[in-house]
Amino acid sequence: MSDSELKERLATLSSTLQSIEKVLDLPALQKEISSLQLQVEQPGLWENTSRAQQITGALARAKNKLEGFLTLSQGVKDLSELVVMAEAEGDSSSLKEALLEEKKLSEQVLSLETETMLSGEYDSRGALLTIRSGAGGDDATDFAEMLMRMYLRYCEKQGYKTAVLDTSFAEGAGIKSSVIEIDAPYAYGKLSVETGTHRLVRMSPFNAAGKRQTSFAAVEVVPLIEATDEVLVPESDIRVDVFRSSGPGGQSVNTTDSAVRITHLPSGIVVSCQNEKSQLQNKQAAMRVLQSRLLELKRQEEEATKKKLAGDVKASWGEQMRSYVLAPYQMVKDLRTEYEVNNPSDVFDGELAGFISAGIRWRAGQRS
Repeated sequence: MSDSELKERLATLSSTLQSIEKVLDLPALQKEISSLQLQVEQPGLWENTSRAQQITGALARAKNKLEGFLTLSQGVKDLSELVVMAEAEGDSSSLKEALLEEKKLSEQVLSLETETMLSGEYDSRGALLTIRSGAGGDDATDFAEMLMRMYLRYCEKQGYKTAVLDTSFAEGAGIKSSVIEIDAPYAYGKLSVETGTHRLVRMSPFNAAGKRQTSFAAVEVVPLIEATDEVLVPESDIRVDVFRSSGPGGQSVNTTDSAVRITHLPSGIVVSCQNEKSQLQNKQAAMRVLQSRLLELKRQEEEATKKKLAGDVKASWGEQMRSYVLAPYQMVKDLRTEYEVNNPSDVFDGELAGFISAGIRWRAGQRS
């Protein structure tokens, strides 16, 4: 990339940040922070725990939004000045560093721009992401494990806190299913566009003849339950089973009945957790998963009612929302947005920001 191209890209970033600033409405955001701060400082705030958590949570999100924007704005400004100085002094090493920093800033600006389009009731929450293997035998279970690593790598690059709550290993390669808890602001809003059927096409490493194989995996994303949510689950509505953990692990694996499976009798939802060492911890984690899925079920029912009343029933997420093709050519393509890249290895290494941004834009267009 030439110096002039780098300057143009930095100018584009500045322009994007100006658009984001208008959407964020900084004066209104600062006013909101001041108002929430006054409420936090009120004596007796924690006499009502639910209200206190709502206020402190809203304050933290507003502060993060403001600080994130200001940090990015200063970063782009500083880098632009550095490029001008490096160019004037013929400092090629500084320009190389600037190229790397520009890429990092571009990803962060894209992430912030994406967040400005998230206005759903649960979009600002963390997420529970479930991956299940589909048709395709060993290729499908291997593909499910590839997707699990892909999402964990994406979260790692975004600085998201994750915990694998449950993994069901396949008898051959890969996994049958996995549940990942992602505790980060806007994780649900962003990753919810990943919900759907994913398809992999490649020369099968599990086929002696080396034939091309198509396999499938399903991804489900639901919002994390919060302390202020009223999702009551009576003991009479659940059945709790305990069993020994399976798969690779430390000394506590396969030695005690610490894993927990909870069945919600009215809905038929089944969740399990074997990540923690104690049965009590696994039961608590499984209950969080169950409550989150019941919350999502409630949201889906409300959304279906709204669509029915409006008389506008649109097709939702279709089958095979994304294809990962490794043979005879290299491509990953989202079939809803038409967004595609020709480097599947980068995608499987967690480079999902472009797909997620395109998905959020597509979803916004579907709703309008």
